[in-house]
Amino acid sequence: QSDCLSQTETQAMANEVGSSEAFLALVNEVKGALLVVHFWADWAPQCTQMDAVLTELAKSHPAVHFCKVEAEAIPELSERFTITAVPTILLIKLGKEVARINGANAPEVTAKVAQHAGVAVVQPSTSDVDAKAKLDAKLAKLINAAPVMLFMKGTADEPQCGFSRKTVALLREVDAEFSTFNILADDEVRQGLKVYSNWKTYPQLYVKGELVGGLDVLKELQESGELTEMLPKPLSQDELNDKLKGLINQSKVMLFMKGTPEGPRCGFSRTIVGMLQDEGVAFGHYDILGDNEVRQGLKTFSNWPTFPQLYCNGELIGGLDIAKELQEAGELKSTLTE
Repeated sequence: QSDCLSQTETQAMANEVGSSEAFLALVNEVKGALLVVHFWADWAPQCTQMDAVLTELAKSHPAVHFCKVEAEAIPELSERFTITAVPTILLIKLGKEVARINGANAPEVTAKVAQHAGVAVVQPSTSDVDAKAKLDAKLAKLINAAPVMLFMKGTADEPQCGFSRKTVALLREVDAEFSTFNILADDEVRQGLKVYSNWKTYPQLYVKGELVGGLDVLKELQESGELTEMLPKPLSQDELNDKLKGLINQSKVMLFMKGTPEGPRCGFSRTIVGMLQDEGVAFGHYDILGDNEVRQGLKTFSNWPTFPQLYCNGELIGGLDIAKELQEAGELKSTLTE
């Protein structure tokens, strides 16, 4: 005998869950469909009335599952769902209560079942949940990559739309130190951020991990004088050095480049990425085009005026020419993996 009620009155009346384990199994079995649970007791005549109502509803809603739980016989379930009186009717989807009717209120039970019976909730697959969690983590990391982050079309030096160009000009007008991310180079970020922050357009400005808004919001803040107040002050030299040390040691091998490995923004960066990939070397990367503070600070910090810059274990290896020399000598991989 199945725990789910079929459409005959006999089966409907007989479908009683006998244990907490059986109830959990039933919840898993029905997945996203609606489950109607009748908490009852044999000494309460109102429960018999509700049995008749639920039997008729089972005939009218073939996609809905019905069951009975004797409240006093399975106290752990009664406690879990805070059942203090019988009859109590619970409507459950994906293990969560979506409605509750206390007492023998047939019209309300009928209305609630009709309301929630329409569409079954589709439970996301594990892979979908994992993919969303991975994307959310990626977005959170990007948003917090710098105190002021601008997600825009193009780069600060080469905006690819009028709104982005005006936003960059506005931030520079107030002497803001900001980093950028080119959404045109990563459609996953472009689409995902709209949902993550519930903001459908670009550019998007974030300060200390919090969304400020787009160009219209920034204009209003600038006109009121609030924009300058909310922007963090530039880092002191010591703070900048600490930031650079943290970035340099972010991975065993770190490449500071123009663009990303998937979308290099200069020939030198493209060449060194290809070399590292050919050697099978795993490496972290940082796009210096998106962070002028790092771009300029790293030149002084490491006494190396050009990019790309390659680091291993926190120590500067050099630029493209040094990497080529090491590769030609057969020493590039061993230098970066020892």
